[in-house]
Amino acid sequence: MNKCKGYSKMLFLAVLTISVLGLSASSIAWSGSTFQAAPSLGTAQSFAILGGPAVTLTNSMVIGDVGVALSTAFTNTESLIAGDIHAGDVVAAQAYNDFLSASNALAAKQCDVVLTGTLAGETLAPGVYCFDAAATLTGQLILAGPSNGIWIFKIGAGALTGTSFSVVMANGGQVNNVYWQVAQAVTMTDSEFKGTILAGAAITMTRGTFVGHALAEAAVTLTGVSVYKP
Repeated sequence: MNKCKGYSKMLFLAVLTISVLGLSASSIAWSGSTFQAAPSLGTAQSFAILGGPAVTLTNSMVIGDVGVALSTAFTNTESLIAGDIHAGDVVAAQAYNDFLSASNALAAKQCDVVLTGTLAGETLAPGVYCFDAAATLTGQLILAGPSNGIWIFKIGAGALTGTSFSVVMANGGQVNNVYWQVAQAVTMTDSEFKGTILAGAAITMTRGTFVGHALAEAAVTLTGVSVYKP
């Protein structure tokens, strides 16, 4: 009975969203993965920025810890950091291992929906969404769902690129429940991005804002970006 009530509530929220926002039913994809559990980030949870071999910050602001796991190559040029810095120490190394475990767990998740296009103007309910190839995103994406809804985006065969791309949370959706698991590099330019990035290569952000965790197997490079850990 409780499960039936839960799905009735989701249907009600879907109708309410369509009525209030004037969205078409085809723009919302309700999935059975709404209340699934996301893997724990472990000790990586405290990091706003975590890179493998290097982290470079230029004219940026970071609210949260910053770490370099595989070396001491941390470069800060006129950036404000409100958090601890771990470069080549055991704390960064443990966080890096925890990040890799979480990324592997996300990669194993079964897809609910395969996405194409830029996601501009789309509204997505919680679920597991996959791109078969590289993802190039622009415009505004709305993530609408309850506070315990989980959004997982998997880019398993290419890079994630965003230009003037924004993510907006609606209907109580929480930023710390959004995950972007990317096999290769992530590049964001002039974007308002949200969620936890788990990148198999480098993360590069230029201007804009980011709310979440930027975790990369390779280097992380930020220029003119404001970063806020949820």
